[in-house]
Amino acid sequence: MIDKLLLYISAAPELRFERDLLARSITEIPTSLGWTIRQTPGSDREPDLDAVARADVHLLMLGRDIQAPVGLEWAASRRAGHAVTLLYKASVQQTQAARAFVRDVSKSGQWLAFDDAAELRIRALKLLADHLLAHAARYDLDEHESKALRQWRKALDDKPKKGVDDRRSGADESAVILTTERFVPSEGKLLRADQ
Repeated sequence: MIDKLLLYISAAPELRFERDLLARSITEIPTSLGWTIRQTPGSDREPDLDAVARADVHLLMLGRDIQAPVGLEWAASRRAGHAVTLLYKASVQQTQAARAFVRDVSKSGQWLAFDDAAELRIRALKLLADHLLAHAARYDLDEHESKALRQWRKALDDKPKKGVDDRRSGADESAVILTTERFVPSEGKLLRADQ
């Protein structure tokens, strides 16, 4: 049984807004599961290849250009035997290096295009919901939680695509999200929305 899902998001700095959006969107998923979100670090730090290898889900986003260490993260994930979800921003002209990376990676996976942040958000939330439902026993999702997740997933198909809040929240860095249903803090103060 896993209480926390490890999500690794690989993306160059040019997709900082999209990274931030994905990390914030995780909180919308109706589950008591905790989340550890790791992301491609800045150029001044080494990538956490151990986290890539241990990731339950690895999302790789590509924009205009491929930048280190995204290719290294992809290779580490493949060596670990993971299926990587590949997303690319269709509304940008890609560099020659990015096009070569797309061709190379296409040999082992299928790219999914997104035109804007709203489409990316919906695609990623659907992928994550499908993953959770396919592995419900592994994540110890009970029938009530699975049913709520299936209804929420269906609602994503039914909702028209809406715009997204374009303010950045600082969630483009690694983070941990815990729920009070599965995790009780041993110290500190528990904050609730109604306080």
